[in-house]
Amino acid sequence: MIRILTLLAGLTLVAACNIGPQDRTPASLGEFKLGHNIVVADKMRKGPISRDATAEEWEANITSAVQQRFGGFDGDQLYHFGISVEGYMLAPEGFIYNPRSMLVINVTVWDDAANRKLNDKVHQITVVEDSTTATFFKGSGRERTKQEQMDGLTANALDQLGDWLVEMNETEGWFAAKSGPAGDAALDSPNSE
Repeated sequence: MIRILTLLAGLTLVAACNIGPQDRTPASLGEFKLGHNIVVADKMRKGPISRDATAEEWEANITSAVQQRFGGFDGDQLYHFGISVEGYMLAPEGFIYNPRSMLVINVTVWDDAANRKLNDKVHQITVVEDSTTATFFKGSGRERTKQEQMDGLTANALDQLGDWLVEMNETEGWFAAKSGPAGDAALDSPNSE
């Protein structure tokens, strides 16, 4: 009986702990081509128990990751991202309990050719960091650097962003081919929230 309970406890622990961020970059986004990639973090809020991270660090981290993740699509129509970092918590080292890091961002997608936002209301994404066996027991603040936590949260947020873009393309046809010179439109600055 003890063996069975030990085995069940071990399986539960393994199920609760995954191996870390998984890149879920969409295979296709129709005619999507990334234009402006604007990330702002000047109004973000830091959680009550958190390592410090500056607006500039978050902006640089997310801008680079968005470019790497979505900059390779070679469609004929330009779309711009306006992303604002709303809040974050980066688990610190040395606490008795092991808080999980989290990130909240708002996203607006801008259609360059139509000169309008595709989503009238901002799309909010909230993510927590992935757990491993080590971070589950020791806490991510002890096991991961601040940069590793930021990278993991950003990757998780971009996974959700990619999933949402695919869903909106399938249900609303956001990135479907349009008639006219949609892909040759000028790169005007989008209004983002």
